[in-house]
Parts: sequence; C-alpha cells; structure tokens
Amino acid sequence: MERVPSLWGHADFMRLWSAQAISAFGSRITRTALPIIAVQTLAQPESMVGLLVALQLAPGFVLALFAGGFVDRGHKRRILVFADVFRAVVVATLSIAWLLGLLAIAQVIVVGALVGAASALFQITDVAYLPSLVARDQLAEGNAKLETTEAIAEICGPASAGALIAAIGAPLAVALDAASYLWSAFMLGGIRGEDPPVAHVVTRRQWVADLRLGLRTIFTHPIVRPLVVAHGMWSISGGFFMALYTVFCLRTLHLSTATFGAIIAVGGIGSLGGAIVSRWLVAKIALGPTLLVTSTLSVAGALLIPLAGGGPVLTIGVLVAHQFVSDGFAVAFVIQAVTLRQTVLPKATLGRANAAIHVFSGSMLALGAVVAGVLAEAIGTRAAVWVGVILGLLVPVLLAPLASLRAMPDAPDAPPQG
Repeated sequence: MERVPSLWGHADFMRLWSAQAISAFGSRITRTALPIIAVQTLAQPESMVGLLVALQLAPGFVLALFAGGFVDRGHKRRILVFADVFRAVVVATLSIAWLLGLLAIAQVIVVGALVGAASALFQITDVAYLPSLVARDQLAEGNAKLETTEAIAEICGPASAGALIAAIGAPLAVALDAASYLWSAFMLGGIRGEDPPVAHVVTRRQWVADLRLGLRTIFTHPIVRPLVVAHGMWSISGGFFMALYTVFCLRTLHLSTATFGAIIAVGGIGSLGGAIVSRWLVAKIALGPTLLVTSTLSVAGALLIPLAGGGPVLTIGVLVAHQFVSDGFAVAFVIQAVTLRQTVLPKATLGRANAAIHVFSGSMLALGAVVAGVLAEAIGTRAAVWVGVILGLLVPVLLAPLASLRAMPDAPDAPPQG
C-alpha cells in the first residue's frame, strides 16, 4: 500500500469515494420512497410501516451472522461490486411492477428485505475494506471524507426525492437509485490495489466460530464495548424514528412529500457541518469528551420531533432544527466512533467484528421498529414518538466509560483469537 501525503492523491480511495458519493445520493431516494409507497400509494397502517422497516433490517442482521468470516477471508472489492449490482436489479423491479400495474405491499417488503441484506453485506465489507486501502493514520481523513459525501447526499437526496416523488411518483423515482448502484459498481471495479482472498472454503463450524469471535471481540474490548452497547440503545430509538417519522410527518402533521423531503435535506446540511467539525472537536476537547458531547446533543435534539405542531411555520421550524442538530452531531460522533473501532481492533478480525456489531445493532433497530408500529396504533403516533426519543437519552450514559479518552489509542494488529 503506497503511502501518500493526502487522500486527494490516492487514486484507489478516490474511486471508492466516487462510488460511494453517487450511490449515497441514489439510496436516499429509495429510503425516502419506500415508506411513502406504503403510506400514500398503498395506504398501509402504521403497524405495516413498522413491519416494512423491520423486514428491511432483519435479513441484514441474519446475513451478518455468517458474513464476518466470509468478508475477512474473501475478496472485499468483489463483494462490494456484487452487492451494488444485486441492489440495482432488485430496486429496478419496483419501477417495472408499478408500470405494469402489479405493485403490491408484499413486493415492497421483499424488495426492502433483499436490499437491506445486500446493504448490510456492503456496509460490513466497506468498513473492513478501508483500512486495507489507506494507511492507519489516514483513517480519520478517509472516514471524514466519506461522511462528508454522505452529508451532501443527505442534503440533495431527500429534497430531490421529495420533488421527484411529487412529480413522477415514488415507484418510478427509485429507478434512479438502481442506476446509482450500477455507477458505484463500475467505479469500484476500477480500483487497482491488491485485495487477495485469504481462504475460499468455510465450514459450518467455522461460521459459528467466526460469529463467536466477532461477539467476543466487541464485547470484551474495554473501548469497543461501550460504543457497541450505546449503539444498541441508539438503534432501538432509531427503530422508532425509522418506523414513525414518515407517518408522523405525512399523516399527523399533514406535510406534503416535497416539504418532507426538504426537511430531511436540512439534516444533510447538519451532517456536513458535523463531518467538518468532528476532528476539530477532538483537537479542542479530546476524544472521549467529543464522543459524549456529540452523542448527547444529537439525542437531545430528537426531543424536538414530538414537539412539532401548532401551525405550519412552527412545525417546519421545529423539524428543521431537529434535523440540523441531531444529524450534525450524530455524524460528528460516528466519524470518531468508527475510526476508533478501526484503530483499536486488528485488521484480521474487522470483518467479523463489524458483522457482530451489525447483528446486534440491526436486531435492536428491527425490535424498535416493530414495537413502534404496534405502540403507535395503541397509544397514538405522537406518544409513541415520545417513547422512542426518551429511550435515546440513555445513549450518553452508556458512553460514560470513554469520557477519559484523550486521543486515538494505538493497537498493533494481532492474529485472530480462537
């Protein structure tokens, strides 16, 4: 791996970054469109929207049970390309079915599940691939650049999705996402750095050992464990958000899809700011305090969601403030949290550790989404949103053991244990 002064001169990273930038934009369209298809096109109740969200997540963490060792031993770039092509084909079926007049909630759920599984595989592989592509001291820069384009996609994607959905309908708008996945696959295919597979044959016993190793790695490491446990609680709260936010905005607050997309786009502006200030915060107040401050401000910002109401100006203003504050500080947190994991865990076990994290956090997301949908029908959408927001306030408490961290620690690579 050739060491370069800046990632701007790293050709392979630039290809990875370009692939991520376009697919991140497209994926925002589908993420925005699927609940809208369920709520508006197919008129589904809250519990069905919660089920849709849960089934988008469940296949991902089931796949993650077996994917960690496969990623660690496999050809990571080829796995990323496969996941992109697969998602392109699956998402395109929604537009085809709609044009033929055959679109039904069952297909939306199946597409959401398949895309969720492929996205989980992509995310597990992507986090494990970056440390193989760039030098260890460039990880923070690499993660910041990737989060910056995620933020820009969050600015442009949902707003564009809202306008597109209003103009041509949600089922047809997702065709752009399919095209973005194909672009991502093309760019990833151009990466020239070596990524040799370690092994090809994995037995059932090895799969079990891989999962046990991943879980043991994340839950016994004194730095990674608080991150993972806090992430799990954040995921439960996030499941409430994913299941109820679209319903709350469109049905309870009666916003249009264009306004809804524009509000989500403000979160992208906040995310961009978070990506910019993340490393600056570490330099000013140290790593541990940055993790606590950014997580606290992010989950506290979510208190604004159930307070929305009382006229269109106040409603939009409150929701905009939430998107800006919560998304911005969440991204500032994620950059440091992911870099910390990548730094302290051995490269040889990153895939298995990422898979274990995905299993844990994904199951918490799905649980939160299902409970949110049922709870919303029982006590009302706004009251259920309050429950999800209050649960999120536990996140900084769970991160308290990391408060004394001053800087990114060093950890030499080690062979897998067990």
